[in-house]
Amino acid sequence: MASSDHIVLLDFLGSPFGMRVRLALAAKGIEYQIEEEDSTQSKSSLLLKLDTVHKKIPVLIHNGKPICESLIIVAYIDEVWKDRCPLLPADPYLH
Repeated sequence: MASSDHIVLLDFLGSPFGMRVRLALAAKGIEYQIEEEDSTQSKSSLLLKLDTVHKKIPVLIHNGKPICESLIIVAYIDEVWKDRCPLLPADPYLH
């Protein structure tokens, strides 16, 4: 990861989908900032702005660009940080 990378995870505690992303980030040793959503409140304006289609967490924000859906985020993390331990098999059929 370049020192200029800024990574934010928009999530709420207890989300299994968010946990999937947190585990992927931890496995790759990627530092990130967490923005907690309150699951008992209305969706934040940040979430509505970043995920205009599904309006769901988690959302990974990498250098200002949002990536949505946990499986897509994990694949993105694996692709961007290829130099670290692989999360997914090299053969796409085995994903």
